[in-house]
Amino acid sequence: MKPTIGFIGLGVMGASMAGHLQEAGYPLRVFNRTQAKADHLVNKGATWCATPGEAARGADFILTIVGFPNDVEAVYLGENGILSSAKQGSILIDLTTSRPDLAIKIAEQASAQGIGALDAPVSGGDAGAKAARLSIMVGGRTEDFQKALPILNVMGAKIVHQGESGAGQYTKMCNQIAIASGMMGVCEAMAYAQKAGLNPTTVLQSIESGAAASWSLSNLMPRALAGDFEPGFFVKHFIKDMKIAIESAEAMQLDLPGLTLAKKLYEKLAASGYENNGTQALFKQYTE
Repeated sequence: MKPTIGFIGLGVMGASMAGHLQEAGYPLRVFNRTQAKADHLVNKGATWCATPGEAARGADFILTIVGFPNDVEAVYLGENGILSSAKQGSILIDLTTSRPDLAIKIAEQASAQGIGALDAPVSGGDAGAKAARLSIMVGGRTEDFQKALPILNVMGAKIVHQGESGAGQYTKMCNQIAIASGMMGVCEAMAYAQKAGLNPTTVLQSIESGAAASWSLSNLMPRALAGDFEPGFFVKHFIKDMKIAIESAEAMQLDLPGLTLAKKLYEKLAASGYENNGTQALFKQYTE
């Protein structure tokens, strides 16, 4: 029988990821702040749990993908949290994009209790989660990574062990820094195309396979051009990520002007009421 998984966080990405694990035959114990989002899994045999601690109780692996670092801290270290109930020998896998220092703190406390811990943020958005094609960047002990690899392989197509605890989160910050300036570039390119009287969709056909190629250009700009601003990844969560990256860069005495500008533009977008839209909504900054 396959190991039991506790899965906490069934949002835009977590619901698909948990669904893949269930389809692969892993018994699930699930928790989400909005219980109705767990119904599709419970109807197929998952066990509903009233708290993160209850979801962790008896599980061999506990996976989390929640919103913000304070949510991660509450889920792991708070009252009725995971570390109050996780059994010795289990492995924690946090898929949330969160602070590297918090990942290290959780790993240290878990280790003191005889529990493994991996920080394993993901990239690929809702499309990657639905297709089980996520990139998963992992920090933690090699032995814990090897044990968790079969589970990670169910959800992702590119799983890389980046180093010790915190390394996964630092790597995800590299990812978000690259996306931030890239999103400004693709939005500006398409706004320029429109002003020049071109058909932006036709322009995409020429530039998305050349030197300008990027995931955002090929996957998010078609959505934006079609007026589809539904979230594959929330603006508010991207702003959170950029703040983490800037704070950690400042601690390393590294100046990131592109990221700083992107954060200002996204904060302006959020203040205009688009914080719950997808990151492609930045296009609105250039066209409205």
